[in-house]
Amino acid sequence: MAPATSSPAAAQKLFPFKGSVRRTEAPRRPSLPARKYKSMAEIMATAKYLVIERADYSDVRCVQCGSGDHDDELLLCDKCDRGFHMSCLRPIVVRIPIGTWLCPSCSGQRRGRSLSQTKIIDFFGIQKRSDGMGEFASTQDGRKRRRKSASLVLHKKKRRLVSFTPTEDHAQRLKQMGSLASALTALHMEFTDELTYMPGMAPRSANQATFENGGMQVLSKEDIETLEHCRAMSKRGEGPPLIVAFDSFEGYTVEADGLIKDMTFIAEYTGDVDYIRNREHDDCDSMMTLLLATDPSKSLVICPDKRGNIARFINGINNHTLDGKKKQNLKCVRYSVNGECRVLLVATRDIAKGERLYYDYNGYEHEYPTHHFV
Repeated sequence: MAPATSSPAAAQKLFPFKGSVRRTEAPRRPSLPARKYKSMAEIMATAKYLVIERADYSDVRCVQCGSGDHDDELLLCDKCDRGFHMSCLRPIVVRIPIGTWLCPSCSGQRRGRSLSQTKIIDFFGIQKRSDGMGEFASTQDGRKRRRKSASLVLHKKKRRLVSFTPTEDHAQRLKQMGSLASALTALHMEFTDELTYMPGMAPRSANQATFENGGMQVLSKEDIETLEHCRAMSKRGEGPPLIVAFDSFEGYTVEADGLIKDMTFIAEYTGDVDYIRNREHDDCDSMMTLLLATDPSKSLVICPDKRGNIARFINGINNHTLDGKKKQNLKCVRYSVNGECRVLLVATRDIAKGERLYYDYNGYEHEYPTHHFV
């Protein structure tokens, strides 16, 4: 075998390349600045919250009352790690929250801000008039139409639903709607005056009054007409004379902004419809029973945590005390309306202007804890 050679001629023979030969260099990596690490003090100063678990919580006392009694009702803030009795908080916490809970000081919750007229109209999707007579229809015109369409035939007096009478002053109606829009916005909710059926929850076909265990009372034809008339008025921006106010003791409340007669339809309880079995571990404190089916797997609830209306803010009574029962001025009734279950709130007596609205949360199942209610 011929010996290997490293002469230029041999190299040129083996690699017949003409031109200059240059050695390529590997690309140089840009120099990185030295990495700086934050100190623990800086991290704790900028972190949203950081709680170091204690070894012993036996000495925890309520910030409000200073007592450590009833430790089964003491809530620990996940930010400041302080204790609060559920009944000492304002508003009162009825059920133990699921997941993270922050005390009023750490939550930083802000109340709703006032909204302009245009935003209020857009928020509720109010129908504008096409006859050039202004943004809203006249309540006086509505009353005239109802009188003309009334039957002259005498009937035996019955307990029928009564349509609410909207406030005639346009500016005051805007104030009423603005208070509701602000409250819904503060809770990150959308407005809906109807039951909503969302993907992944119960379909509309599941809402059948025939599934009710023992049957459900049927809303009469006359009352259905009253219900539809009230809904039509609300779509025109003529809602019931109600205003939403925030009370540091009770939270959001609803007050009458005008005289409300006995048996007046106040509102329908609205929100997302879901199966009860899907909400067994839900800490929403405003769920309403819609259907108690013979087959428990078909029972339904209304969940106004993302969508709802003014019914979401009407408070319940303490039905463990006589004074609490005296405050009740509404009743919550489930009806079959055209074969579907609906929940209506109706006045049980005359309600004066400025009076707050209350009803019994335990109208059916007596499972809601109301002993802490004021």
